Amino acid sequence: MPAAGPGGTIGDVEIRPARIGDAPQIALVHVRSWQGAYRGLLPQEYLDGLDPAQRAGGWERILAAGAGPRSGVVVAGGDGSLLGFAAFGPARDQDQDPGQTGEVMSIYVHPDAWGQGWGRQLMAATVTGLAGAGFGQAVLWVLDTNERARRFYERFGYAADGAVQLDDHFPGIPPLREVRYRLPLR
Repeated sequence: MPAAGPGGTIGDVEIRPARIGDAPQIALVHVRSWQGAYRGLLPQEYLDGLDPAQRAGGWERILAAGAGPRSGVVVAGGDGSLLGFAAFGPARDQDQDPGQTGEVMSIYVHPDAWGQGWGRQLMAATVTGLAGAGFGQAVLWVLDTNERARRFYERFGYAADGAVQLDDHFPGIPPLREVRYRLPLR
């Protein structure tokens, strides 16, 4: 795995590569952050039906497969609990060269830890990991109506690059419009 970025301990919380045993807590953070961040943006019934136990298996498989030479999952955690996580690797978009462009595939912080800097720390670790893996730029996708996330990415230096896609991966929900953001790494 490329360097995870700043790493080390900040207070009682450290940024470190994820381990297989982190899967249940990653799933919990994933669900709770969706329930907080997407309230009013996705149907409440859908959000209420999200179950960390159903997501844990997927995270176990991802972590068991291990990071590729240019990908990884990092977590912010301490005292036996995780505050957030981020996953990155080569860009998956057809119009991007996966040898030159990396992607932040997910970045989530538990709502109880919002506003404490852990999202910035995780993004810094992810950007450092992508740059260390030799990528010249990073991209990510964000729901076009998620103003909070868009402001976060923009403060970090990302800018919308004009690409738009419809995400139809959510059963019972009409396709969601997402915009792509880009950050030069060199």
